[in-house]
Amino acid sequence: MTHRLIAAATGSGKSFVTQATIEQNVGEYPYTVVFDYKDEYRGLVDAGLLSHFIVGPRETGWTVETWRQFFKQNPKTVLIRHRLDPDVWREVAGRVVAAVRELGAQSDGALLVLDEAHFLAPQRGGYPDSIKGVATTGRGEGVSSIIVTQRLSELDETVVSQAGERLLGVFSSSADLSKVGRTVGYPKEVHNPEEDRIAKLPDELHADKGPIPLRKFDVGSEWIYSDLSGKRERRDSRQITMDSEHIGGEGNSIRDPANG
Repeated sequence: MTHRLIAAATGSGKSFVTQATIEQNVGEYPYTVVFDYKDEYRGLVDAGLLSHFIVGPRETGWTVETWRQFFKQNPKTVLIRHRLDPDVWREVAGRVVAAVRELGAQSDGALLVLDEAHFLAPQRGGYPDSIKGVATTGRGEGVSSIIVTQRLSELDETVVSQAGERLLGVFSSSADLSKVGRTVGYPKEVHNPEEDRIAKLPDELHADKGPIPLRKFDVGSEWIYSDLSGKRERRDSRQITMDSEHIGGEGNSIRDPANG
């Protein structure tokens, strides 16, 4: 893995797909750090694959060196945001990423998972150079990353364009769909569930019912994987299995009084 972008609208099972990806890769790196914005990856901790550490107001004062020493003692950790607004969380993440990049360069590599990445690398800019460096120079340091977002249009263009692998699901926002269109080499309409038949959709991206958009099921959803080599395939998250339990919730539906 180099840098993989995982993106889809809320309720698409994004955290499930991300957890499965982490589980498959955590053993490949001496260091793995997950930025957990909403405490969604506890299943990896319960399975013994990662430890957990709550990042609150006290840790806002930690330096890069403090974090480096921390990860030497805790090389595989889920960092859980606690009582930190997005701007402060981003500042802390900048120092954490700088520490992990140094450790990765000194060892056999590191894996960074940036959940809700649009808060860490926003399109409006003004985020730490260490985070931007993950996308642009991380490969040379032996650092791989999984960039996760439900708001693709709000994620910095540099981070999106540098992803060597993409796993994209359903989007409902026109802004997100526009960014998909600038990112992939196939019809963006396949990511819009409101479309009918998709014109000029490559055969390898057809469903069992032909050139139709990605579908969301009661449990699971469809995705499109693509990479810089030109590989493209349609995937169904219902076929994913993992050993750790997925604890992150997808939210509850709103009951309609007209239907009882």
